[in-house]
Amino acid sequence: MGSVAVTPARSKSVVVTGTSSGLGLAAAIRLSNLGYRVFAGVRTESSAAELSGKSQSTGELVPVMLDVTDAASIADAGRLVEQACRDTGLWAVVNNAGVSVSSPLECIPMDVLRTQLETNVVGAVAVSQRFLPLLRASGGRILNVTSGVANVVPPYMGAYAAAQFAKEGLSDALRRELRPLGVSVSIIQPGVIVTPIWDKMRRSAEEILTVAPREVVETYRDRFIESLNTSEGLARSSRTTALDYADTIAAALAARRPKPRYRVGADSWGSALARRVVPDRMMDALIAVAPKALTAALSATGSRDMVS
Repeated sequence: MGSVAVTPARSKSVVVTGTSSGLGLAAAIRLSNLGYRVFAGVRTESSAAELSGKSQSTGELVPVMLDVTDAASIADAGRLVEQACRDTGLWAVVNNAGVSVSSPLECIPMDVLRTQLETNVVGAVAVSQRFLPLLRASGGRILNVTSGVANVVPPYMGAYAAAQFAKEGLSDALRRELRPLGVSVSIIQPGVIVTPIWDKMRRSAEEILTVAPREVVETYRDRFIESLNTSEGLARSSRTTALDYADTIAAALAARRPKPRYRVGADSWGSALARRVVPDRMMDALIAVAPKALTAALSATGSRDMVS
């Protein structure tokens, strides 16, 4: 990704949601190291305490209690940031918070589906609404984090894909609505990266299988577990890291003219290309017959696309 400069240091404030672990934590630390004042959204006091211990010599890392599914929590965080940024303004919001649900769609409880959509989609809109007055005043920007799953959807990722497709569509509309107002909107589309989200996704899947009707579960169980194992194995072998993601966030925040979309990882590039050129029936067949080989091919294609 290369070096990313912030000039002058401490002059720009950024809100990042979902920073208790994984990609959000990596981004928050990286941005504060670069000199940003980062308001790092977390949902628990223990996560806030852990973040408080990660003091930065360059920027500032400020834990903020922020549950993107709770209107009161968003309002409280908004007041805190508004007060803190009274003199300097708010430069950006990174809508990183999200959950990942994996389940056969016939098995998924409706409350779990609603949580998926409330967190990844509705939460991003609610947070953006709260901070847009500050962003309009500063001529700032919004970064909405989606996923390479928004290009090619594997089986049993329908709920997660629905959220990511929705977030991409909302981001396109928001970018066009805010362009005349001087606020840019970019999509950050990471591919497969190993983070704690994989363990959370497996625990969620086990809970879903426990409560679903037994006859329905048995229809899917073997193929579903095999798909989970394959996806997790691919994540653990991926060369794309959380730091790659954090550097992409930093590049999008520092760019004079931010791109509409930033892809992170060869498989994100490869899946985007495959979506454009591979017919649906052929894609269905490839996913059914050889998911591992398909992912390897997407990564190789993405590597060529990134170089070109």
